[in-house]
Amino acid sequence: MNNLRSLLSHHGPIPNTLYRHYAFKSDLKIKWVRPEKIPCYKPAKSGDLESFPGIDKKQPILDFRDSKELETADDNVKKLFSLEFAPQKYTHRVYFHEFVDKVKRHEYDIASIEVKIAKWTGVIRAFQECMERFPRNKRLKVSLKELIDKRKKHLKYLRRWDYKRFEWLLETINMVYKPPPNEFHWITRKDSLRKLTDQHCEKIRSERLNQYKQQLENEQPAFLEEKIRTLQFIREEQKECGAEVTVTEEEIDNCRKLLDELKLKKKDDKDKKY
Repeated sequence: MNNLRSLLSHHGPIPNTLYRHYAFKSDLKIKWVRPEKIPCYKPAKSGDLESFPGIDKKQPILDFRDSKELETADDNVKKLFSLEFAPQKYTHRVYFHEFVDKVKRHEYDIASIEVKIAKWTGVIRAFQECMERFPRNKRLKVSLKELIDKRKKHLKYLRRWDYKRFEWLLETINMVYKPPPNEFHWITRKDSLRKLTDQHCEKIRSERLNQYKQQLENEQPAFLEEKIRTLQFIREEQKECGAEVTVTEEEIDNCRKLLDELKLKKKDDKDKKY
């Protein structure tokens, strides 16, 4: 920069456009904090509105639910065949079975798109519960992300070809479809400060307009009283001078009614405050 000044000093003063104001600070008290990045496996990003539910561990394993021998067996035998003494995968299997039963088209439906999406949703919520306990499990995180993308892809197809069934499915499995944005843009400090400044200016504008509106409303009764006196004076003067009377009694009565309504409204507002 010093070399540039020495070169341009022979040709006159340096124009102001060459200087850059790095230390510019706004007087507006606007503070922007970068939003926290939400991981892709979180329910807030995937669209799931409920987590993996708590299942009653006293019920039997799914394979022995209809067993007649187990109904007449001893209590200790029932405990051994319950979910309480079974691995976690059997609890997940019960949840998947009950979850899929909500969206089945018929009793033997195992391949419809609703059943597939319901199965994936159950697995996703089970994986999300595991990720909360083991957040460093990278293999599980990758599998969960791939499954979420796969479900989103099939939801996109279902939304395109059968929107009513798409809405019914989302309501049944309790989730929200979050499509990718049409125009992706990075979150930058400059753009965010510009939006916050616009919001701040709009807020100041609305506050000042409301203050001015309140001021006009407060001055309206005095204005109406002055208007009534002026109209009465004009009417009396026109009568005395023998000129055509342009101010009617009806016009003065309307102003009086409006003044009475304003006073009554002001009194009611004051009573509500106290």
